[in-house]
Amino acid sequence: MATLSEIETWLHDQLPALLAEHEVPGAAVGVLYGGEVVDLAAGLLSKATGVEATADSVFQIGSITKVWTTTLVMQLVDEGKIDLDVPVRDYLPEFVLGDDGAATKITTRQLLSHTAGFEGDIFNDTGKGDDAVEKYLATLAEVSQLFGPGEMFSYNNAAFAVLGRLVEVLRGEQYNAVLREQLFTPLGLTHAAGDPYEAILHRAAVGHLRPEPGEAPVPAPVWALTRSMASAGAMLAMSPRDLLTFAELHLSGGTTADGTAVLSAASVAAMQEPQVKLPALGMMGDSWGLGWELFDWAGTTVIGHDGGTIGQGAFLRVVPEHGLAIALLTNGGDMIEVYRAVVSHVAKELAGLDLPAMPTPPASAVSVDADRFLGTYTCDALDLTVRQDDDGKLWLDQVPKGIFAELGPKPEPVELVARDEQSLIAVKAENGLHTPHVFLGDDGTGRALYLHSGRALRRATA
Repeated sequence: MATLSEIETWLHDQLPALLAEHEVPGAAVGVLYGGEVVDLAAGLLSKATGVEATADSVFQIGSITKVWTTTLVMQLVDEGKIDLDVPVRDYLPEFVLGDDGAATKITTRQLLSHTAGFEGDIFNDTGKGDDAVEKYLATLAEVSQLFGPGEMFSYNNAAFAVLGRLVEVLRGEQYNAVLREQLFTPLGLTHAAGDPYEAILHRAAVGHLRPEPGEAPVPAPVWALTRSMASAGAMLAMSPRDLLTFAELHLSGGTTADGTAVLSAASVAAMQEPQVKLPALGMMGDSWGLGWELFDWAGTTVIGHDGGTIGQGAFLRVVPEHGLAIALLTNGGDMIEVYRAVVSHVAKELAGLDLPAMPTPPASAVSVDADRFLGTYTCDALDLTVRQDDDGKLWLDQVPKGIFAELGPKPEPVELVARDEQSLIAVKAENGLHTPHVFLGDDGTGRALYLHSGRALRRATA
C-alpha cells in the first residue's frame, strides 16, 4: 500500500497532465486517510482571467449539497422535531403538487431517498431574496406525479428544495443561515460559501461549457443556478479540504475533531442504510440511502455523491471501512475521465479497491424487441425520443426545455444499441460515459412505460 505522501506526489505529478489531456481548465483535489489530509490544485479557475487554481480555491459542489441538507434534516430528527415516516405536509401544510393525494402521503424519508415520485427537475426562479425557497413551494402546484410515492427511484432535485424549506420552517431561519450555524461553524470551515456573494470573497472557480460538441470549453455565461434550489445544489461552493472535513464528520460518528457532537451516531448510520435499489445506471450508485449514494465495490461499501452545475463537476467518495475519503472538484471539460483516473489510483493504492468498470456497448449485437423502446418519454426538463431509422439503427433525440434549453446548443442525436433486454446504451461516450437507458414497466400495450437514466421519464400519451 502507498503512503499518503506518495499519493500527494503522484497527484502533483499527474494532475496537470490529466487536465490537459481531458480539456479540464482547472481542478482541486483532496484526500483524507488515517485522519490526515493532503490537497492540491492545478490549472485555471477561469480561462477568461487566467487566475490559477489553488488548493484553497472554492468550486461549486453541486448536488453533493444534498448530503449537507440531509445532515441538517437528520439533526432535526435527533432533536425530535421530525419523524421521517410522517407525511411532510404535517410540517409543511403549504406543500402542494398537481396530485394532491400524493402530496398528502409523501414522507420526509421519501424526499431524502428520491422515491417521492413527482417531477424532479423543476428549476423555477423565484428571485434572489431570502424568501426564494418559500416562494418556490407554491410553484409545484402543477407538477405531475410520475409514479406513486415510494414505488421506485427517480433522482429529484425539487424534493431537496422542499427539504430546504422544511429546514427553514423548523429552524425559523433562511437555509444558508442554518447551514452556516449548524455545519460551517461547528466544523470550523474557512473556505466554504453558501452563495455567490460569499464565494466572491474567495478564489472562486468559474464553470466552462463547450459551445458546440468537440469545441474547447469556454467560461459559462452564468455562475449559479436559481437560489430557490440552493438546498438541492444550486450554489454551495468550497475547497476540497472543507468538503473532506464534512466527510470526516460522517466517518467519526457525527463528532468533530474537537469532540463536538454535530449529528448522532444513529443518524450517521441511518443515512448510510440502503432505502431503494437502483437500475444499472453506470455512474450512479447501486442503491440510495438518506442523501448518500451507496456503491458496492466488490463487496466494500462506498458512500458518496456527485454534483454538476453550470460547467462545474464535483465528486466525493468515502470508504468508511478504510477511513478514506476523496474529493475532486473540477470546472469543465471531460471531468469524468479525470475522476476515474484520480479516484481509481487513490482507492487502489490506499485501500486496495478497484473502481468498478464503466458500462460499455456489448462486443457483439444483442437481439431485442425494439418496438418496446420506441416512442417519446417526457418530463418538465426535457423530451427524449427513441426512434429507429431505415437501416434499423436506434437513435435518441433530446429536446431540453426551460432553463436547460438556454445552457447550450441542442444536443445531437445519440446512437443507441441494445445492452440487454431491458436497456439500451449510447454507442459514443460523452464526457467519458456511455450512458445507459433502462426501460421499465409496461404501458398496457407491451411498450415500456418509463425510460430511466437516473430520472424516470414517463412515456408521453398521444
